[in-house]
Amino acid sequence: MTVSGPGTPEPRPATPGASSVEQLRKEGNELFKCGDYGGALAAYTQALGLDATPQDQAVLHRNRAACHLKLEDYDKAETEASKAIEKDGGDVKALYRRSQALEKLGRLDQAVLDLQRCVSLEPKNKVFQEALRNIGGQIQEKVRYMSSTDAKVEQMFQILLDPEEKGTEKKQKASQNLVVLAREDAGAEKIFRSNGVQLLQRLLDMGETDLMLAALRTLVGICSEHQSRTVATLSILGTRRVVSILGVESQAVSLAACHLLQVMFDALKEGVKKGFRGKEGAIIVDPARELKVLISNLLDLLTEVGVSGQGRDNALTLLIKAVPRKSLKDPNNSLTLWVIDQGLKKILEVGGSLQDPPGELAVTANSRMSASILLSKLFDDLKCDAERENFHRLCENYIKSWFEGQGLAGKLRAIQTVSCLLQGPCDAGNRALELSGVMESVIALCASEQEEEQLVAVEALIHAAGKAKRASFITANGVSLLKDLYKCSEKDSIRIRALVGLCKLGSAGGTDFSMKQFAEGSTLKLAKQCRKWLCNDQIDAGTRRWAVEGLAYLTFDADVKEEFVEDAAALKALFQLSRLEERSVLFAVASALVNCTNSYDYEEPDPKMVELAKYAKQHVPEQHPKDKPSFVRARVKKLLAAGVVSAMVCMVKTESPVLTSSCRELLSRVFLALVEEVEDRGTVVAQGGGRALIPLALEGTDVGQTKAAQALAKLTITSNPEMTFPGERVGCTLQIYEVVRPLVSLLHLNCSGLQNFEALMALTNLAGISERLRQKILKEKAVPMIEGYMFEEHEMIRRAATECMCNLAMSKEVQDLFEAQGNDRLKLLVLYSGEDDELLQRAAAGGLAMLTSMRPTLCSRIPQVTTHWLEILQALLLSSNQELQHRGAVVVLNMVEASREIASTLMESEMMEILSVLAKGDHSPVTRAAAACLDKAVEYGLIQPNQDGE
Repeated sequence: MTVSGPGTPEPRPATPGASSVEQLRKEGNELFKCGDYGGALAAYTQALGLDATPQDQAVLHRNRAACHLKLEDYDKAETEASKAIEKDGGDVKALYRRSQALEKLGRLDQAVLDLQRCVSLEPKNKVFQEALRNIGGQIQEKVRYMSSTDAKVEQMFQILLDPEEKGTEKKQKASQNLVVLAREDAGAEKIFRSNGVQLLQRLLDMGETDLMLAALRTLVGICSEHQSRTVATLSILGTRRVVSILGVESQAVSLAACHLLQVMFDALKEGVKKGFRGKEGAIIVDPARELKVLISNLLDLLTEVGVSGQGRDNALTLLIKAVPRKSLKDPNNSLTLWVIDQGLKKILEVGGSLQDPPGELAVTANSRMSASILLSKLFDDLKCDAERENFHRLCENYIKSWFEGQGLAGKLRAIQTVSCLLQGPCDAGNRALELSGVMESVIALCASEQEEEQLVAVEALIHAAGKAKRASFITANGVSLLKDLYKCSEKDSIRIRALVGLCKLGSAGGTDFSMKQFAEGSTLKLAKQCRKWLCNDQIDAGTRRWAVEGLAYLTFDADVKEEFVEDAAALKALFQLSRLEERSVLFAVASALVNCTNSYDYEEPDPKMVELAKYAKQHVPEQHPKDKPSFVRARVKKLLAAGVVSAMVCMVKTESPVLTSSCRELLSRVFLALVEEVEDRGTVVAQGGGRALIPLALEGTDVGQTKAAQALAKLTITSNPEMTFPGERVGCTLQIYEVVRPLVSLLHLNCSGLQNFEALMALTNLAGISERLRQKILKEKAVPMIEGYMFEEHEMIRRAATECMCNLAMSKEVQDLFEAQGNDRLKLLVLYSGEDDELLQRAAAGGLAMLTSMRPTLCSRIPQVTTHWLEILQALLLSSNQELQHRGAVVVLNMVEASREIASTLMESEMMEILSVLAKGDHSPVTRAAAACLDKAVEYGLIQPNQDGE
């Protein structure tokens, strides 16, 4: 018996009464051959749902295993192959496919057992023998590696735990080697089995920063993508002990502990999805329970006295990443509901904390914003009104508990908590504002003589001013108060906050030039004062942040934008502030940049609708004269000259929950505006903008990802992709390969025609670079969408799709698609080679030349696809465009060389005369190809050389 390739579904004789099963199986086989593994999988799955015999089921399961192998989902491939083996224990193909899946999963000991069974069933099969030899070699290599590292691991721990070696270079080298060893799975396993976790615990207990960092980084390697080792590590160290390391004063140690806990969360969450299975397939403790224990300890850490502010921020960051659902399509939000019941009050306690007063929790400038983001994500993860009502009730009860009967300190705490909610789940914040006495207390405390009390009240007033429900109330009651504070207060910290409140209220009309809240020139005066405070280095960063908040609102006004981009000192101060640890400023910086570049959504109103609205005496929004395209382009140039790209690159690299999906979207909008002009793209690339766009295109809101992807497309079209996305790695993948997925996302029908066109152009460039990039494009299932756009009515999109397909035709898989029976792909290229659009002709003829060179069998099918094939080829050879001539000559040469019969048909037509004329030209590629055609015809005996031997 001959085994088909690693993933080739095999035919099986039809069984009586199973015609529908057989039909679906055959359909799946055809789809598999065409490279549509997802479609094949669906067909096999549908067949399994019918009344299939056990023998049919075995075939279908092993075919599904083949699909999963191709799709690189090795866990499912193993599961499907195991189901086939359950039906038929002697199914050699299923055994072989399971061995392949197990090998990819790193379970070599189990893979070799399956291969040994294959060899025993078919001793003469060379495929099995070779596979067994290969895997045997891998096992021996692993054994050698493990035995050689035994002594090394022991020696490293001896050096690290030796008190005499304190601070030596030898100790530093040992710690580095341990971390490097743990990055490889075999090394991590060796450390784990050598009592490594207990020894690492001793390193942690020593309290030395360097040793703690080495221990934590080694533990990351041990726990990474390994559920059972993660649970064992938590059991040995103690969940409470691991979490408590977050709260140490050393920022580096706290961040390392944060990374370790993130790795543990990922391993446990993967375990929950896969149903209690670790990487090595062991049955272990319920990971869902371990996950809750870990989260419970993080929630407890939030309110512990003695925990550093940085540690509290890291705990909030972990909760933001670990608790809410990654996708709203996932119906299970039980973890969010559990966290709300168990820990909402603890999160609110952090959100309501005042920074650094005696007796309060230690918090940083970013803590309250992180708490707001976590609250917002929890609220957004709720599915029904009952769940949201419970959230509101818990928030209101907590605020009442501080507001009532706790004196002035309690009222301040309650108001601060309301501010936290207004910055996060604003629905909950609005409801809290409506509680009896809250708004009145805010207004009253604004007039307090104590700076701390004023700060809390004014900030609450500012956050409330941004909410539609309260804006009219505050406009009526708060403007005069804010003006008095701004004019009369002696403290800059109060004046600047009052100014931001006025800025918010003054920008209520947005970009509508006709809707001005304040008198002419007032916004310019406010903006000038904001820029003055922004540039004042003597003011702390936390206070200067409010100046940026004010500009974020005032830059809706085009006059303010123009003055701002002219102020080099203010721009420099803005960019410097965005790089500081005060990360809560990021959203305001991004908002101001969006306004200056006009990268918000704006649709030109229909003139007819404008006239109709005027006739009906309805308000018609007006665009400021300085928001016209020429002014916007000038502002973009000034921002680029000021170094905006470098500042935005630093913002994208921020490891902080403050870089929310909304903030990412704003940055994506600005980047798209910056690359609009071709001549500006070199500047963006040179300052690292191409690299920064990749994470923005892979994570964030749908709009943000699309904007970033379009910016990537523009850069890829006009710049060398290998220079734009150099060989740095994102995770385990080179950056240039990460660009493919965002570009393919622009091919979806919900994207605009311009986005489709730019994506196709960019993919064309990438497909021409290397086979690996072409394989990445194929893996992202772009080919069917590209084929669809080859039929597009818009000539530029049609042409771009054809050019992209021409470059992809260098891949074997695409050639297989053209060679498969029953499709019109080849016909379309032949017909496009005869179109009037010269650029489309060039792309199609290039694809034909490529395909007929790589697959000679296609040459015999060209005369079958259309009766006009000969006219099209002749027209190519007679073209005045030398590129078209050359491509046509290559196609004809390939056809002549492929078959004497085709050559005879060509020589009996006018083609021979055309070739004879072309062959007498200068020594160009066209002349050489034409001469080669005639030489081959002479060789066939179809024509005779003339007396001159030509």
